[in-house]
Amino acid sequence: MISMSEPAPERNYSKPPGIRLLEYIKKSPLSYKTHQAIVLIVTFLAYASYHAARKTTSVVKSTLDPESSDVSLKFFPWRMTYLSEPAEGRRLSRILRDGWAPFNGSDGTALLGEVDLAFLAVYAIGMYFSGHLGDRTNLRIFLTIGMVGAGVFTSLFGIGYWANIHTFYYFLGVQMLAGLFQSTGWPSVVAVVGNWFGKKKRGLIMGIWNAHTSVGNITGSLVASALLKYGWGWSFVVPGLIIATVGVVVFLFLPVSPDSVGAEEDELDSPKKCGAAGVTEPLLEPEVKVKESAVGFLEAWKIPGVAPFALCLFFSKLVAYTFLYWLPFYISNTAIDGKYLSSEASGNLSTLFDVGGVLGGILAGHISDRLDARAITAASFMYCAIPALFFYRSYGHVSMAVNIALMFITGMFVNGPYALITTAVSADLGTHSSLRGNSRALATVTAIIDGTGSIGAAIGPLLTGYISAISWSGVFTMLMGAALIAGLLLTRLVVAEVAAKIEDSRSRSASRSQPTVIDV
Repeated sequence: MISMSEPAPERNYSKPPGIRLLEYIKKSPLSYKTHQAIVLIVTFLAYASYHAARKTTSVVKSTLDPESSDVSLKFFPWRMTYLSEPAEGRRLSRILRDGWAPFNGSDGTALLGEVDLAFLAVYAIGMYFSGHLGDRTNLRIFLTIGMVGAGVFTSLFGIGYWANIHTFYYFLGVQMLAGLFQSTGWPSVVAVVGNWFGKKKRGLIMGIWNAHTSVGNITGSLVASALLKYGWGWSFVVPGLIIATVGVVVFLFLPVSPDSVGAEEDELDSPKKCGAAGVTEPLLEPEVKVKESAVGFLEAWKIPGVAPFALCLFFSKLVAYTFLYWLPFYISNTAIDGKYLSSEASGNLSTLFDVGGVLGGILAGHISDRLDARAITAASFMYCAIPALFFYRSYGHVSMAVNIALMFITGMFVNGPYALITTAVSADLGTHSSLRGNSRALATVTAIIDGTGSIGAAIGPLLTGYISAISWSGVFTMLMGAALIAGLLLTRLVVAEVAAKIEDSRSRSASRSQPTVIDV
């Protein structure tokens, strides 16, 4: 620990202003564990606010475009009992809603899908550059700029309400710039957490920490839904102000790494004490104090496991982000127990998908830790998502209780592997043995995996915008196919993990069967 006799000001560390203030109030340096707690809290709030700002579009969709899904309801889905409801009842949720041009026309759903595509395409491309820059810049400043920028352009989308803007390209351009600034988030927060925490129980710890995604989605849904009654513009402006405010908190309090603030680990706290009992290898281990060069983009792609997990995440995020952007819209246009829900009620109900996602992320992380098998866990969850999607589409309309239960289960299986791959798997691969201890690879590897996944996240909502105009059953068929492909892409890694387990079991059996030789 830092010696109390050595005055901290003599050390030339780039401590955030908030950390300096806390140490001034405490009149002593903050402990390593205190720094870790600050990192967890600040990065959790940061990425939750990213997702809260991202979620608002899905809630406002049915307000901007209240009529377009009427066509899809006239096609036969897998179960059609709810269509026996009188036409007057099916239209109750649309009374007094005219939508917002240009999204309230016959092509409104397709236009909303194109806006989603623009956001997510720029987000995916920006992710690759963000990871590259993140390994080469001050992550605290980089993250702050990204959050404030995302807040500005999220708010500008909502400003269109008061400015009476009806130009499609205004909303398209604003969303593209919002996507660019949003891309700074994930590589940055994962890299910062990786600088502070060791590998022990990585799957479980990161599974719990990754709940920020679902917490952000839930918060965004509730805030946007509650503000719709005052005008849909508020549903964008308020989340925009929230992410910008949290960006200021990041600037004031986020310590990027132990070295940047002069924090020294206790014997028990240190993730670097590899030989200590109960402590495993560090997440990022700069044991040799030499200047490291950041890993190149192509070099990172060659790390074993990066390509299959990145491609798996492509299809996994295609499923997850289709729900993220379209679930409230789907609910508001589907009769549940013969009744349609309002946009606000649909947004609130959709949060249960993310509640299931929290449990799924924690379970996936815990199971993968216990089994020491990331690929087996991720593939198993993706295969289980297929029947969950089928049953939700087929029976979700029967009653509210059935809808809630099936939505929760679907969220658990869809978001479980998504959370596992973007956190623990990225951290594992970012510290792969082929890097020879280079600590400047995590943001790049994370950006490659999540950036590839984000391309799928862009394609899913876009296709949904077109397919849903014909049939929602077609959308769910697409999602089940994507889940199947995601699982199959991990087959080689699953076989390798199973073979390793069998070999390990044989080795243990052989060692137990060998007679003990006593040297007299």
